[in-house]
Amino acid sequence: MKKFLIACLLISGSAMAKDITIKVNGMVCSLCAQGIEKKFKDVSEVSSIKVDLDNKVVFLTTKGDLDINDESITKIITGAGYNVASIERK
Repeated sequence: MKKFLIACLLISGSAMAKDITIKVNGMVCSLCAQGIEKKFKDVSEVSSIKVDLDNKVVFLTTKGDLDINDESITKIITGAGYNVASIERK
Protein backbone atom coordinates (compact mmCIF):
# COMPACT_ATOMS: atom_id res chain seq x y z
CA MET A 1 0.00 0.00 0.00
CA LYS A 2 2.85 2.40 0.83
CA LYS A 3 4.42 1.83 -2.58
CA PHE A 4 1.11 2.58 -4.26
CA LEU A 5 0.69 5.86 -2.36
CA ILE A 6 4.24 6.92 -3.11
CA ALA A 7 3.75 6.14 -6.80
CA CYS A 8 0.54 8.17 -6.84
CA LEU A 9 2.28 11.13 -5.21
CA LEU A 10 5.15 10.99 -7.67
CA ILE A 11 2.84 10.81 -10.65
CA SER A 12 0.58 13.61 -9.45
CA GLY A 13 3.56 15.72 -8.41
CA SER A 14 5.02 15.62 -11.89
CA ALA A 15 1.69 16.57 -13.46
CA MET A 16 1.01 19.57 -11.29
CA ALA A 17 -0.09 22.78 -12.91
CA LYS A 18 2.13 25.80 -12.46
CA ASP A 19 0.91 29.21 -11.33
CA ILE A 20 2.60 32.15 -13.02
CA THR A 21 2.20 35.79 -11.98
CA ILE A 22 3.18 38.46 -14.50
CA LYS A 23 3.38 42.15 -13.66
CA VAL A 24 2.60 44.14 -16.80
CA ASN A 25 3.31 47.80 -17.54
CA GLY A 26 0.97 49.67 -19.86
CA MET A 27 -2.41 48.10 -19.09
CA VAL A 28 -4.81 50.95 -18.49
CA CYS A 29 -8.29 49.78 -19.48
CA SER A 30 -10.56 46.77 -19.75
CA LEU A 31 -9.81 46.46 -23.47
CA CYS A 32 -6.13 46.01 -22.55
CA ALA A 33 -7.06 43.20 -20.17
CA GLN A 34 -9.32 41.55 -22.77
CA GLY A 35 -6.58 41.73 -25.39
CA ILE A 36 -4.08 39.96 -23.14
CA GLU A 37 -6.65 37.33 -22.15
CA LYS A 38 -7.38 36.66 -25.82
CA LYS A 39 -3.67 36.22 -26.64
CA PHE A 40 -3.15 33.64 -23.89
CA LYS A 41 -6.36 31.69 -24.62
CA ASP A 42 -4.72 30.56 -27.85
CA VAL A 43 -1.69 29.12 -25.98
CA SER A 44 -2.04 25.35 -25.59
CA GLU A 45 -0.02 25.21 -22.34
CA VAL A 46 -2.33 27.66 -20.53
CA SER A 47 -5.41 26.29 -18.78
CA SER A 48 -6.62 29.54 -17.21
CA ILE A 49 -5.88 33.23 -17.27
CA LYS A 50 -7.03 36.06 -15.06
CA VAL A 51 -6.11 39.71 -15.48
CA ASP A 52 -6.15 42.05 -12.48
CA LEU A 53 -6.28 45.44 -14.17
CA ASP A 54 -6.16 47.43 -10.92
CA ASN A 55 -2.84 45.87 -9.91
CA LYS A 56 -1.54 45.41 -13.48
CA VAL A 57 -1.06 41.67 -12.98
CA VAL A 58 -1.77 38.64 -15.17
CA PHE A 59 -2.27 35.26 -13.49
CA LEU A 60 -1.70 32.14 -15.60
CA THR A 61 -2.16 28.48 -14.71
CA THR A 62 -0.62 25.85 -16.94
CA LYS A 63 -2.16 22.55 -17.94
CA GLY A 64 -0.90 19.52 -16.00
CA ASP A 65 2.82 19.06 -16.51
CA LEU A 66 3.00 21.56 -19.39
CA ASP A 67 4.88 24.81 -18.99
CA ILE A 68 5.40 28.05 -20.88
CA ASN A 69 8.80 29.70 -20.67
CA ASP A 70 9.46 33.30 -19.69
CA GLU A 71 10.63 34.19 -23.19
CA SER A 72 7.31 33.05 -24.71
CA ILE A 73 5.33 34.94 -22.07
CA THR A 74 7.34 38.10 -22.70
CA LYS A 75 6.90 37.74 -26.47
CA ILE A 76 3.11 37.42 -26.11
CA ILE A 77 2.85 40.42 -23.75
CA THR A 78 5.12 42.67 -25.82
CA GLY A 79 3.39 41.52 -29.01
CA ALA A 80 0.14 42.76 -27.49
CA GLY A 81 1.77 46.18 -26.91
CA TYR A 82 2.73 45.99 -23.24
CA ASN A 83 5.91 45.52 -21.19
CA VAL A 84 6.70 42.78 -18.69
CA ALA A 85 7.90 44.13 -15.34
CA SER A 86 8.37 40.72 -13.70
CA ILE A 87 7.45 37.03 -13.90
CA GLU A 88 7.05 34.87 -10.79
CA ARG A 89 6.40 31.13 -10.66
CA LYS A 90 4.90 29.06 -7.88
